[in-house]
Amino acid sequence: MPVLTRLIPSPVVVDIRGGALDDLSALLADQRISSNGRIAIAISGGSGLKLRDRFAPELPDADWYPVAGGTIDEAVRLADAMRGKRYDAVVALGGGKIIDVTKYAAARVGLPLVAIATNLSHDGICSPISTLDNDNGRGSYGVPTPIALVIDLDVIRDAPVRFVRSGIGDAISNLSAIADWELSHRETGEKVDGLAAAMARSAGEAVLRHPGGVGDDDFLVTLSEGLVMSGIAMSISGDSRPSSGACHEISHAFDLLFPTRAASHGEQCGLGAAFAMHLRGAREESAQMVDTLRRHGLPVLPEEMGFTVDEFVRAVEFAPQTRPGRFTILEHLDLSTDQIRDAYADYAKTIGS
Repeated sequence: MPVLTRLIPSPVVVDIRGGALDDLSALLADQRISSNGRIAIAISGGSGLKLRDRFAPELPDADWYPVAGGTIDEAVRLADAMRGKRYDAVVALGGGKIIDVTKYAAARVGLPLVAIATNLSHDGICSPISTLDNDNGRGSYGVPTPIALVIDLDVIRDAPVRFVRSGIGDAISNLSAIADWELSHRETGEKVDGLAAAMARSAGEAVLRHPGGVGDDDFLVTLSEGLVMSGIAMSISGDSRPSSGACHEISHAFDLLFPTRAASHGEQCGLGAAFAMHLRGAREESAQMVDTLRRHGLPVLPEEMGFTVDEFVRAVEFAPQTRPGRFTILEHLDLSTDQIRDAYADYAKTIGS
């Protein structure tokens, strides 16, 4: 019998609106999530800790677990602490690091995860990947997609605006990642999943072309939905390919080469995407990215992130080593140090630095 459809891992609940957390206890009482209210809630030391005081009275049977940082060791410690407690589900209440740690811990103990994002810093809020620091720098680990996702716009507006800006850069970088995926298909025969590519591209285009700003609810909904679609696109393809290309290689290079100075993930990816589009000769698309990044207050030059041109050139040169086996415009061109420097000079001149 022919296969007529395919099952796509995705949350059973996605709630994006102002006041969404007002209905948190009702959401957690959903029989698909918890039948008896026995849940573990992992919280950050910032936004999550503040929300604990608000929700602890409503969730008397919940156990609360503070999470100190975004490391693999912290994720293993959280899993060990939850093991054997007979929870129905695990809730991650906080930013990207907390969600990544909790996704990994929930996978280790075999429990579904409810992700409650208190900021929009990157597309990991709904992805099947946990990005965690380890002894060798930073690694990506496959995990199940969250069973439910809640984004309360009132909470998002209370977070520092830099987190929203980071999410913008990450969402827009999808367009560069898809271009790299299609390049790899042409040059190496790598298969492109059309549905995953369409979702990731739609997410990036929606954020790129939205006329609103970081303080507008309509724009925040569009950004939230874009980050969710990016995560689901990765679930469809089974890896990070729909949202990670040369843009993310460059970001990972900054993280590894300058760990104490690296900017936010989305800032680095946004700049990386604009430069990568310039490298492939897509000057109009690169200019559109630059215009959108500038309009939202994101950097488009390394100096705006605190890096010199030499450091940027070094990061671009090192970038392919961060994802062995991934083919992007960087691997395709295989530029020398001087060629990268010349390409950057042309990019800076083109965007009017």
